Amino acid sequence: MASPTVAANAYASLARIIGSGSGGGGPVAGVKPVDATGPSFGELLKNAAGDVLDAGRKSDAQTMAMASGKSNVMDVVTAVAETDVAVSTLVSVRDRVIQSYEEIMRMTI
Repeated sequence: MASPTVAANAYASLARIIGSGSGGGGPVAGVKPVDATGPSFGELLKNAAGDVLDAGRKSDAQTMAMASGKSNVMDVVTAVAETDVAVSTLVSVRDRVIQSYEEIMRMTI
């Protein structure tokens, strides 16, 4: 188990590494502030849900193509597996967001 001294030394080493590559400019020497022009959390979730829908549509299209004889089984299995991974990832993120919300609601003010 790491002691506080080891953790502090590791943090200081990381700060030096970041500082030597970025040239400074942030509140902590060598650490730049977060860029606020990136997508919001809601936009990231919307994009993730859109990616899952796209994977599902691709899976459906591959299944229909196989039913009409225009696709092989491997393409269908690959598309279905990709959709399964996308849905599982989305469900895991949803569960974590709900867990975080419940944890915030239990906090005393």
